Amino acid sequence: MTKPFVPAAALALGIVAFATPAFAHAHLKHSEPAAGASGAAPTSITLDFSEGVVPSLSRVTLADTAGHTVKLGPAVNGAAATSLVAPIPDKLAPGTYVVTWRAVSTDTHRTQGTFKFTVAP
Repeated sequence: MTKPFVPAAALALGIVAFATPAFAHAHLKHSEPAAGASGAAPTSITLDFSEGVVPSLSRVTLADTAGHTVKLGPAVNGAAATSLVAPIPDKLAPGTYVVTWRAVSTDTHRTQGTFKFTVAP
């Protein structure tokens, strides 16, 4: 009885073709305040992601529509490693604000985005 010969290259090609790469990225799932929301002045910005994020490598900034930066406290993980919470130490005045974020997931992939919300008078 003879054994079939499978060249090593063909075997390797088969393994690569059926392997599923793990390209995890921390995609924003939810935010508080929500994108486009209008309401009372929030006391923090909470961003919930699809993957764990590293606060020391991630960034959250807040600006008014004139481009003036609003002071935030350092972003930290919230109740789960998949969230970032940035405290807003001073009360926000009525107006529209822009949140800009960059998240670095625990496997070092980066994602970023922006959204607006409005503080009602």
